Amino acid sequence: MNKWLDSLSAAWSGVITHKLRSSLTMLGIVIGITAVIALMSIGRGVEAEIISQIESLGPNVVFITPGWTTEEEAWAAGGSAQTLTQEDAEAIAEQVPFVSSVAPVLASNLQMVVGGENIMAQVFGVTPEHMQVNNLEIAHGAFFTEYDYQRGAKVAVLGSDVKETLFGDADPIGQQMRMGGIVVRVIGVLEGKEAMEGSPDDNIFIPLTTFQQTVYQPRTAQGEHVVHYISLTVSDQEQGDYVVEEITSLLRSRHQLAANADDDFEIISMQEIIETVSEITGTMALFLGAIAGISLLVGGIGVMNIMLVSVMERRREIGILKALGATGRDIWTQFLMEAAFLTLAGGIIGIALGWGLSYSVSRFSMGQIPSVVTADIVILAVSVSVGIGLFFGFYPAWKASRLNPIEALRSE
Repeated sequence: MNKWLDSLSAAWSGVITHKLRSSLTMLGIVIGITAVIALMSIGRGVEAEIISQIESLGPNVVFITPGWTTEEEAWAAGGSAQTLTQEDAEAIAEQVPFVSSVAPVLASNLQMVVGGENIMAQVFGVTPEHMQVNNLEIAHGAFFTEYDYQRGAKVAVLGSDVKETLFGDADPIGQQMRMGGIVVRVIGVLEGKEAMEGSPDDNIFIPLTTFQQTVYQPRTAQGEHVVHYISLTVSDQEQGDYVVEEITSLLRSRHQLAANADDDFEIISMQEIIETVSEITGTMALFLGAIAGISLLVGGIGVMNIMLVSVMERRREIGILKALGATGRDIWTQFLMEAAFLTLAGGIIGIALGWGLSYSVSRFSMGQIPSVVTADIVILAVSVSVGIGLFFGFYPAWKASRLNPIEALRSE
């Protein structure tokens, strides 16, 4: 035990005695660990932010979008697929188990005029279920009711950003605005989500029936009411795969697709989106970590080279230690501990600098690039630092332990 303490004390003394050399030895490790911490924390933060925004819609949400069975059909129609209908949505609600709410949607960009304000906004024709399915919350007023929907009421609910643009600080509830060729009355304002582009903050919602009567209503050749997409919620998340299979079977049957024909629709679950995002961001984090790892490798080689120079410069010191009874193992332990001390210190400095760098990036981007420094990243950085010191310090320590004390004492 005393030998270990003596080696530890000697190693620490060697580090603080040669400050310039110690600083140069740590430099590569500091740069490498700074890069690892900054890149991984920013990567984790971006992943957490994206997943948080996606989950704000609800983990049990499923989206059905239209498509074409062949590329030729898509080109022939100018890319505007019309394969989903309101009747499809009603069939899903009635026939597919574990589906709690279904919300078909039509959308169009329309001119909105309020007083002197004149903007283009995306207007969504939706059912009352849309609010529940898409996890929307009302900040002021109310969402439209089933009664409003059935009678095609000319009412509108505004996203928070649209409300600010058109009405500023004024209360819009009960106010009228021109939407395309009609006048609608504002009955509600949504709670801001502050999410990614395309969030409900930028949109206006009116009853689907009102949209069909006053904006436009595309129909299929069979006379069914076309919708742009359908969103729905699954009552039991564990039944998500089963629900997707049942919807696929139902829609293929309704669309009269041949057994060998591709689906003319696409089903996307929120869980699939989250898994895809996690996979992509995880791969990016590994890639960035590998790049930072290269700098650590270079830093480790630098540690080894400077430690070898240190051994050559301190041959007389090593000779004196051996003459006083220090064994080769004692010398080996001392130099190995010096390397570990230096890389550990470099790692700690790198952690602090990496955290500061990632925090600065987050502040500079106004939170658009979030930073998340977790315990596992810090533990990994410390472990890697010490590991590099032990690995790259092994050979210089071995060289020091093998020096002949007589030849070492002769050196100047």
